[in-house]
Parts: sequence; structure tokens; C-alpha cells
Amino acid sequence: MQGADLTARGYQFGIDIGGTFTDVVCRAPDGSIRLTKVATSRADPSRAVLAALETAGADWGVPAAAIARFAHGTTVATNAVLERKGARIGLIATEGFRDVLEIGRQMRHQMYDLVLRPETPGFLAPGRYRREVRERLDASGQVLVPLEEEEARRAVRELLDQGVQAIAVCLLFSFLNPAHEQRIAEIVAEMSPGLPVSLSSAVDPAFREYERTCATGFDAYVKPLVADYLANLESGLARAGVGATLQVMQSRGGLTAAGVARQRPVRLFLSGPAGGVVGGLAVGLSAGYRDLITVDVGGTSCDIALVSDGRPLIRAEGLIDGFPVRVPMVDVTAIGSGGGSLAWIDAAGTLRVGPDSAGSEPGPACYGRGGTRATVTDASVALGYIDPARFAGGSMRLDPALAEAALRREVAEPLGMDPARAALGIHRVLNAQMAEAIKLVSIGRGIDPRGYALLPLGGAGPLHGCALAEELGISTIIVPPHPGVLAAAGLLGAPVEHEVAGAFPHPCAGLDSALLQPALAALDDRCAALMAEERLPAGTDVQVGHSADLCYIGQSYWLEVPLDFSAADPVGAAYQAFLAAHDRVYGHAPPLPAKFVNLRTVHRAGGGSAAGGATRAGAAPPPTTRPIRVRQHPDPVPAAIWQRAAIGPQHRIPGPAIIEQVDTTTLVEPGWTASLAPDGAALLLRRDAA
Repeated sequence: MQGADLTARGYQFGIDIGGTFTDVVCRAPDGSIRLTKVATSRADPSRAVLAALETAGADWGVPAAAIARFAHGTTVATNAVLERKGARIGLIATEGFRDVLEIGRQMRHQMYDLVLRPETPGFLAPGRYRREVRERLDASGQVLVPLEEEEARRAVRELLDQGVQAIAVCLLFSFLNPAHEQRIAEIVAEMSPGLPVSLSSAVDPAFREYERTCATGFDAYVKPLVADYLANLESGLARAGVGATLQVMQSRGGLTAAGVARQRPVRLFLSGPAGGVVGGLAVGLSAGYRDLITVDVGGTSCDIALVSDGRPLIRAEGLIDGFPVRVPMVDVTAIGSGGGSLAWIDAAGTLRVGPDSAGSEPGPACYGRGGTRATVTDASVALGYIDPARFAGGSMRLDPALAEAALRREVAEPLGMDPARAALGIHRVLNAQMAEAIKLVSIGRGIDPRGYALLPLGGAGPLHGCALAEELGISTIIVPPHPGVLAAAGLLGAPVEHEVAGAFPHPCAGLDSALLQPALAALDDRCAALMAEERLPAGTDVQVGHSADLCYIGQSYWLEVPLDFSAADPVGAAYQAFLAAHDRVYGHAPPLPAKFVNLRTVHRAGGGSAAGGATRAGAAPPPTTRPIRVRQHPDPVPAAIWQRAAIGPQHRIPGPAIIEQVDTTTLVEPGWTASLAPDGAALLLRRDAA
């Protein structure tokens, strides 16, 4: 079974929690789509999820018992780090290595800042919560000094007496031999049953001590919070009568059951943005494009990702609040630019936008909820792009007078201009910031964005697509059928996926390919055990993929390459693939000796379209006209206002035009033409390329 066959016939829900709105997508058994947006509750994000269920029952007539799949993207793990609201954890290290977390790489990236901040996550486990134990392995994993168990018990007891809520264990070379770490875990279980424990040999089994300690510390830091959140959500779903398993998006772009997510919560970083990339990939492939730049513009941030040759880029290490987290994740670059970003004037009299956001509480000034600061959304209302009566499908009425007052007070009067010019300036600054970020992840890596299609998503993405594309020299824009909730829709198209890696330090020269098989078999067994916890239907087709991390001997960083066992010499094929990858990433690939670092297996089941299905809606009204302000003309211009549901395959819509739908608004600027692709996506082409 594949795709939708993983579930019985029934309703499928994808719910993604953002900083401003929680997006909800419901796919009915007949394939039709229902969607809505609910304001995110920062105090308890699960409340918005349960509120969405009430909406489904009351407005859509969807009984909870008929929900067959419930997929969820969450920012709980990320926010715990950003807001420093994780658990109080203890760290146990090999004797002499307790301060690795604080020492880091002894590098400082911000050399000239007037106010210096720590560049290592010492907040995870301050010195008073760190302990050492006597034990030692050598670089091949052989025991040099056995674990001193009484010392380990004393360390655990001291941490328990200090009230730690979780313990991270990171011992030297444990990625080659986890026996000592596993014994400490057993001791913790004896002394404090149920206390969460994170072992570096399970979280990040690879060399580089600082990065491994960071990943393990972050896993322990968020584990109690994630466990409580998922338990509360599961109990809330059960009370509502939902019998489907709660699935959670992982940072790599695959789903997992909540029970498995609790075991490896560090893999939930970038859970929400990963859904947007998965959804964008499905839309792009359906429209016939394999090279994409996805730009997810929400209320508080802009998430940018590249899809090359039909595959999203996966990086082995990401950054959370500037700190390294070495777990596989979709390569997403986030900047503080979104619809709720605040406009302000700096000390030099320059207009700035973001990174601070009005969020959903109180929100932009036009929300009428007490916000007084001017935001990008206020500018969009003042420019005529957003119809105050149709925002979020008409569920929230905006106040243009409040938007104009905020723009006048915060931006226009300090700069000596009228509010309309101030609003255009806000859009120009925001677009410039996003364009620079896109150049960083494309041109900065040797990729020419002009050969890619731009795929804007999120509640604000399609408003900025034309300006971004022109800045980047891109001639094609793909606006998904439901761009404002695509991160939630992507959850329904994502596969169930698990990845397990293990250290395999062997030089390529002279390595017998037969040695790879037993090592991979052990990883496959661990991955299969995780898949078994998913309770997939009998006969579900599980696809298995193998890869390896290679580097030059003496090199500190590695590159992932696929393993091809159909080749006559799999080791030689991996080495050649490494040389090709090294040349692509670094611009050179000398034929020097290389070595294997890690082996990796990925098990994947299901996955389908995130784009299909028509939205349930009434009859769409014919197009109307209203004046808007655009950057190409000094005065207001008349723009055709279309409802997305009224656009058919025969229509060609020249800019300036506005396309409205329940989850977003698309701006078609002068010089662009919009039409409908067979799959329902809107294609925007530059007139000179149309």
C-alpha cells in the first residue's frame, strides 16, 4: 500500500502551528479539501488544534470518529529553545570533559559586536548541573578504563537531588561502543524510574565531541516538554473521539507516530517548515517543475528552501538560535520577515522591517486587538492588496483606518511622506530582505536561481512573489492551490519515515564491500523496530535506502553519498560519488585517500500528493475592480479582483490583478500574466516569457 492507502477511508487532517495562525487542512474521502485558519494561542498551542476539531464538527459536519489520519507540524521543540523554556537537565560526561558544552570550538563569529553573547549553549546544563564519571574508550571503541559504577551512581544522585528533569549522557567515543552510556541509563532507571534520559550514542552517533554533546543536550532539554505536549494533545484528541494515531512531522520531512517522536524529540526542530517544503515539492512536480525555490512567508518569519532535480536538500546539521544541532533536516533558511513584521525607524532615520513581529496577540494594528505598531499586513491593507472584509476567508474583519493611522504615526510622519509611499517602502524593504536571503542559499552555493521556478506559500507569500521573482531574474511563479495552508497540506503528502545512522570509521582503500552489509543490517533492524511502532497496515510497502558519510582522511566534515550495491564495486562507487559531491559543494575534488565515517539507512512508507482536491465553496462571483498601489506607478491603478474559484483553464489574467481565496491573496503585478495549470496551481509568467 502507498499514499492514501496507508489509512482506511475517512477524513484526513493536516494541522500546522505557526507563530500567528494555526493552519488546518481536511481532505474528505471524496478527495475534496476544506481549510481554515485559527489564531495560534502562544500559552498553549494545542488549544488551537482542538479548536480546529470543533470547527470541523460544527461547520464542516466532520464527525471525530470518521477521522482516519491526523498529521501535525509543531514548533514546540523550537520555541522551547528560542524562549529558553526547556527542562532543567543534568549532563554526565567522561572525566575531564564536563565543560565541552561551554568551550565549544573556541570560535567567535561576531567579532565586533559591542554586546557579546555566548556562542555555545551553556544554558542547557550550567556548570552546577554537569558531572563527570571515570571511564574511557580508545579511538577504536575498546575499553581502556571500565565504568566506575559507584561514581556514576553518585553523579546521578547529586543531579536528582538538584531537581533535574532529564539527564543527557555524552561519553567519549561512545558512538563506537555504547555500553558505558547504556549502563548509566540503566542506573538512572533504577534510581529514578521514568526520568527522561538522552544518550549521545542514540541521538548522534558520530565523532566531533562538541556537536554530539549539543545534540544530546538539546534532546534532553526538550524531551519532557515535548512529551507533555504530545500527551496532552493525544488525550484531547481521545476525549474528542478521534481514534486516529497522532502523527508528527520530523525535521527531515517524514512523519512519525507521537510515541516515537517522544523518544527522539530533537528531530522535531523545523517540523513546521519541513511540511511546507514537502508540500511545495508535490505542487512543483505536479505542475511539471523539478527545480524550485520555496518561499514560505508567514506571520513572523520567512522560510526559504531549494528543491533541485525533484529532491529537497537535506543537511546533516542545522542551527537553532545560532547553535549547532546535528540531526538531518530539510535545508531551510529562516529570517525574521513576515506579514506581522514590525516597521520601525532606526537611529540613522532608516526604514527597517522586522525581525520583531506583532504575532497574533495583539497582532497588526488593523486587527483591532490593541496593536498599535505598523506591520507589513497594515501596509498590504493600505495599498489595497487585502480586502478588509475577506481576510482569512471573512473570519476576521480588518480595520483600514487603524492600519493607516499606524503607518502615518510610525513611518510616514517620521520620514516626511504620505502613508501610501510609506506602505510601498515597507514592502520594498521586506522584499529586499527576502531576496538577499534567497541569493544566499542559491547564488551563495553556486546555483543560478534564474533556472528555478519560484513557489511562494504561506499566508503572505503570494503577495510578494512577483517582486521577488523580478529581483532574482526568475520568469515563472507557481502559486499552489492552497498556498496559505500548504505546510499543513504537505503533512498529508508526507511519508512515514525513519532514519538511523551509525559510526563506520574505515578507510576506503582496501575496504571489502562485504563489511558494509552486516553494519547496515544492524541499522535496518533498528529502523524496522521504529517502523513497527507506527502500526502501519499489514502489507504496507516500506522502501529502504542506504547511504554513507565520507570525507578525506584528516578532514573534519563529511558529505553524504548514496550506496549503490548494484555496482560491481560499491565502495569504489561511493568514493567516486564523494568526489563528485565534493567538487559540487567545494569547487574541487583532488583524488586523495578518503574514509567512511557513518552509514545511514532510511525506511519510508507512503507519501502522496499534497496538492490534489478542490476546495468546497459556493458559487464564485465574477471579477470586480478596485484601485491599488504598485511600485511600477506613482498613482493608484485599477486592478481586476478575481476569486480563485472563478478562474478556469481558459482565463489569462494580466496584471495588475488580485486573486483572492480563503487562505491568501496573490498579487499579479504589471508585466505578469496569471493562468491556471491542469493540476489547479496558478502559473504566473512574465509577459516577455509567456
